[in-house]
Amino acid sequence: MKIVIAPDSFKESMTALEVCEAIERGLRRSLPEVKTVKIPMADGGEGTVQALVDATGGTFTSLTVTGPLGLPVEAEYGWLGDLKTAVIEMAAASGLHLVPPERRNPLMTTTAGTGELIKDAVQKGAEHLIIGIGGSATNDGGMGMAQALGVKFLDAEGADLPYGGGAISKLARIDVSGMMKELSGVTIDVACDVDNPLTGPNGASAIFGPQKGATDETVSVLDQNLSHYASLILKETGMDVEKREGSGAAGGLGAGLLAFLNANLKRGADIVIETVQLEKHMSEADLVITGEGRIDGQTIHGKTPVGVSRAAKKLKIPVIAIAGSIGDGYESVYDEGIGSVFSIVPGIVSLEEALQKGPIFVENLMANLGRVLNLKK
Repeated sequence: MKIVIAPDSFKESMTALEVCEAIERGLRRSLPEVKTVKIPMADGGEGTVQALVDATGGTFTSLTVTGPLGLPVEAEYGWLGDLKTAVIEMAAASGLHLVPPERRNPLMTTTAGTGELIKDAVQKGAEHLIIGIGGSATNDGGMGMAQALGVKFLDAEGADLPYGGGAISKLARIDVSGMMKELSGVTIDVACDVDNPLTGPNGASAIFGPQKGATDETVSVLDQNLSHYASLILKETGMDVEKREGSGAAGGLGAGLLAFLNANLKRGADIVIETVQLEKHMSEADLVITGEGRIDGQTIHGKTPVGVSRAAKKLKIPVIAIAGSIGDGYESVYDEGIGSVFSIVPGIVSLEEALQKGPIFVENLMANLGRVLNLKK
């Protein structure tokens, strides 16, 4: 029997690779002859770099970059095993977790550090970039990112704008002539799992601004600024980003990546599935096991278990999913190729215990599943 093991991480409990290993240990307790293929997965959010590095035998690079408040922070990005593809999570340099709650102000925060990670990877020879853009502290439309790569954002007097979404109100001209030349030959795929436009009631500022510290008044200012920004991008580049799906992701970083880096915005799970060649590994598999920390009605909207199950469904391979918790609407995943969903938690336990004992719970559940599979023999 061949079983492909392709879960996402269980946040605060296990990385995707650790989940893979726990599943494998459990299966081998009751199916010692089983053939397993472990493929750590992710959907473009937190853990994507770790999963792809683990899945391909890659490495990490660390460096000091400009944090969202303009102060130095330590960040890292990954290299896949081919040593030509760099994987970046914008949150590593520009994430909300880097800003204390009392200092959150999207008028001031910047994506400059994300641009510095991109610059470093390209200077080190990256031919392909995969960029996850969840968890941002910013609302600057990717202006800081582009500034780090050589684009100039100038006011009416020709002076460079300072960092932050608030400064965009003074933007008079965009000069792309200084853009880093090496970027022209680099393919850039962006893991983007929201379809929000740049502006308007469903845009970056209105939907995501409040969690980054924006008041109602600030949201209005930021939205007007991004609309102005989009009009100047259209004038300079000929690209209309304002209503593009995904342009509002990460405080408008999606728009900046489209406009200045000619990036491809894709679902994160699809990027990971393609990168790790999941369908190839599924060849001749009898079963696929996937999972993530929580499975509920939102799982069908681009999350890892459904991305995996859709790939398996094309090959007519059955899928079992496991989760730390199961929420309302989880039954919707059955229409996407998942045959059964199991919680790893054996009974009533505290959250602390569930997180700490996650690997044990997974292993025990899989040992029991292996016994069920043995009944067919």
